[in-house]
Amino acid sequence: MSRMARSITQRELRNESGEIMRRLDRGESFIVTRNGVPVGELRPFRRRRFVPAEDFVSAMAGAPRVDLKRLRRDLDRIADQDPRPRG
Repeated sequence: MSRMARSITQRELRNESGEIMRRLDRGESFIVTRNGVPVGELRPFRRRRFVPAEDFVSAMAGAPRVDLKRLRRDLDRIADQDPRPRG
């Protein structure tokens, strides 16, 4: 869910910090201004979601197998592995 950040003044941040924090919890973002000039951005912290190993293994059970030799060939073809310094 991508929304435009709402501009708030430094005074609004100071006086309404509790409400602003609740709105951050709901996913809203803010641009903080001082004298009409943007000085900072407040946005929700992206929390990492832990996935138990058993759930991951179960989700990947139907995925196609990786052909490791083909993967290696593809990587070798696109990656420059010359150890000599450039330039």
